[in-house]
Amino acid sequence: MGIATGRILGAVEQAARDGRSGRGFCFYGVSGSRAGSMSLKEELESELKVLERELKIELPQEIKKAVAMGDLRENAEYQTALERQRFLQSRIGQLKKRLAEISLMRLDQVPKDRIGLGTWFKTIDLEDDKEVEFEIVMEGMADPTRGKISISSPLARGFVNRKAGDEVAISVPSGRKTYEIVEIKTIHERE
Repeated sequence: MGIATGRILGAVEQAARDGRSGRGFCFYGVSGSRAGSMSLKEELESELKVLERELKIELPQEIKKAVAMGDLRENAEYQTALERQRFLQSRIGQLKKRLAEISLMRLDQVPKDRIGLGTWFKTIDLEDDKEVEFEIVMEGMADPTRGKISISSPLARGFVNRKAGDEVAISVPSGRKTYEIVEIKTIHERE
């Protein structure tokens, strides 16, 4: 892998570790981390721009250098560059698909007073008497370690359409959990 590719890959991987690679949840300026970060749409567009630049400008230069070295069948730099090219093409396709999905979403169909897609909420786990925060995010953007749960997960489905003050019993792999919803902020309140 060339130096430029390594730097960009490192930056993208660091962004992923920091939660800036589309794993958060937002719509048009609504921050998933509630700490002034970019919206999901902006994050995806930013990553797309970086990856397209690498694919169109930097990677062809690396491939050209590798070709100049000779025998391509035994050229590790060439093989690495081709693998990176395939990865970039795949990731760019995923990003474009996700951006298209976001542009088709209708926020007017998301509940304004109940838990739904994009809602951040605080609960109390009644068995452990612990406060737990969740955010319901789009499919493929879940990060349970950060409290982001996919709308299609059993946990999220148990909370959808509930209000603050409701008690919710949900079956999870470790048994049955009971939560009391303490506070909710819908996507509409977070804009």
